[in-house]
Amino acid sequence: MRAIVFERRGALALIDRPEPAVGPKDVLVKPAAVGMCGTDVHVFDGEFEGTVYPLVPGHEATGEVVAVGTEVRALRPGDHVAVNPSTTCGECEFCLNGQQNICLKWNGLGVVAADGACQEFFAAPLANCYKLRPETDLYQAALIEPLACSIRGYDLLPRRMGQHYLIYGAGTMGLIMAQLAPRAGAASVTIVDLNSDRLKTASELGFDKIYTSADQAARAQWDVVIDCTGAIKAVEDGLTRVKPGGHFQNFGVAPADRTAAYSPFRVYRGEITINGSMAVHNSFGRAVEMFEAGAINPGPMISHSFTLEDYSKALDMFRAGSGRKLQIRPHDARSRVLLP
Repeated sequence: MRAIVFERRGALALIDRPEPAVGPKDVLVKPAAVGMCGTDVHVFDGEFEGTVYPLVPGHEATGEVVAVGTEVRALRPGDHVAVNPSTTCGECEFCLNGQQNICLKWNGLGVVAADGACQEFFAAPLANCYKLRPETDLYQAALIEPLACSIRGYDLLPRRMGQHYLIYGAGTMGLIMAQLAPRAGAASVTIVDLNSDRLKTASELGFDKIYTSADQAARAQWDVVIDCTGAIKAVEDGLTRVKPGGHFQNFGVAPADRTAAYSPFRVYRGEITINGSMAVHNSFGRAVEMFEAGAINPGPMISHSFTLEDYSKALDMFRAGSGRKLQIRPHDARSRVLLP
């Protein structure tokens, strides 16, 4: 079978390899869609802490079950699933204290040391496979993994009624966080992105407070500021926009070796809370439920699909900030433009 492999930092190849082995409690999945994410770029560039090469990327995946291990009873061939990429050791102090997402040996499929879904078939633990309704669109449902990350982010925020939210980034994560904000009680949602094309997507999703700079907004400070870019300048700017008593969340993934400057006195004087949000934590099942209940509008969000052969083109397009959500569809014969 064909697979994309990150052979080392900054080098990838499309290779032919055997189908993965299926353990007693594993599920073999034929991927339908694999979302491309900023984390994939960090992994390819060697900027994600702990990545072990060679590695098959792809951690936002849905697909069809084609085989199951000898001890699997909950799923059978033909079922449709969304796959939670996070695996943990179950033994460190954080796992034992119920903080599995910050496990000392956290291992994201397609991110750290276990192969992901950018191949014709991939194996995942049964515990990570969530059954979807037969009528759920498998391609759109690849947004469930980023939705699960977003739900984790909101688990760490105050979720008080009537607050005002400022979100940096109108990519996939920013748009999902923005769509969830009213459900968390937001009175208003403001979105900032330097890419005007991405702001068009935000407009199509019904947001009208959309700007290329927070200076253009009617207000100067917000109760909740969320950075979904990982860009240091956005983080530094966002911290200045938090109202006293407010919250700032580092949601986007920045390179592991980068640092941001801020005023500790302002954080002290204004009792500003700063938190991080790491991947998925007891939120994947809720994301499946919310996705299938229509909590987000996936229609305007997915713009291009790419074959395995065109993975490099997808990576270049992602870096350029072109398009909306980009997907790899390992069994497609051609790459396609889904939305202009």
